[in-house]
Amino acid sequence: MRTYLVTGGAGFIGSNYIHYMFKKYGDDIRIINVDALTYAGNLENLKDIENKPNYCFVKANICDKEAISKIFAENDIDRVVHFAAESHVDRSIKNPEVFVQTNVLGTAVMLNCAKAAWENADGSFKEGKKFLHVSTDEVYGSLPDDENAFFYETTPYDPHSPYSASKASSDMLVKAYMDTYKFPANITNCSNNYGPYQFPEKLIPLIINNALQGKKLPVYGDGKNVRDWLYVEDHAKAIDMVQEKGKLFETYNIGGHNEKQNIEIINIILETLQEMLPDSDPRKAHINQDLITYVEDRKGHDRRYAIAPDKIKRDLGWEPETYFKEGIKKTIAWFFEHEDWMKNVTSGDYQKYYEDMYSNR
Repeated sequence: MRTYLVTGGAGFIGSNYIHYMFKKYGDDIRIINVDALTYAGNLENLKDIENKPNYCFVKANICDKEAISKIFAENDIDRVVHFAAESHVDRSIKNPEVFVQTNVLGTAVMLNCAKAAWENADGSFKEGKKFLHVSTDEVYGSLPDDENAFFYETTPYDPHSPYSASKASSDMLVKAYMDTYKFPANITNCSNNYGPYQFPEKLIPLIINNALQGKKLPVYGDGKNVRDWLYVEDHAKAIDMVQEKGKLFETYNIGGHNEKQNIEIINIILETLQEMLPDSDPRKAHINQDLITYVEDRKGHDRRYAIAPDKIKRDLGWEPETYFKEGIKKTIAWFFEHEDWMKNVTSGDYQKYYEDMYSNR
């Protein structure tokens, strides 16, 4: 049975990846989920699998070398999928040192622990071991307003926020280990994810939650910043394909072919909520464009991101399967079905779940 060590598995993308892997492989794999349970880590995301015999949760910080080394010492880890990161640009502007600590030093700890566990006496690495570092398209900087301009794996790095700079630094560390030690790894750079379990500081769940409550919908600047949106399950599938079929030492860009302005996203969400809510629901009456409120632009706000996933399609056969219109309906339907999850997250009560669930374990 292959054993996966997933860092940040209680977060948005990590928890969706774990669900995807168990749906695909069932009892043929074992997953160890390591998460520090900061504000964005939520074990309620994994409530339905927490008692599976081939799933294990370990509360630990990736910067804690002793804790991570212990996990490698006690388990024969075959694959590391490294999601754990501070990931919100606004928070990075206020507290950049936290992002450097987690995203750069934490990645160094993960690399060193995996290297120590997997390295043979002659400097080669044990067969079948693989480290996948999950990164972002933000490391590439900003694109011009030209529909023919895209990020490729060969695009030079040009990060503009403390968040993207910390992720670019962690990417470079992984590249250095691949080049220096021939460390068995891959890097993926993805576009903006959306879908179930996303913490409501990010655009799409924030707009859904605020609109349902009749709250203002904040829009940075003129609202015309463009992002490429990727449904999170499509991303999970891509990560698995890179793990299974990706050529070692390669970087793969994972994009959704869903480029839209932020204001476009907000209008689509408002229209979809109007469409999906029954006329009997009192919330329907206050969901309209009057909620949109333009606010001062974010510092260093990149204008446009767009990924060309040509390489991963050509080499591995992956391409996004979920059109945005379909994905946003699935996402809104999930939030309708999990209103208690949203209430717990926005109130902070979700953080009590770990104590309630694991206090006697």
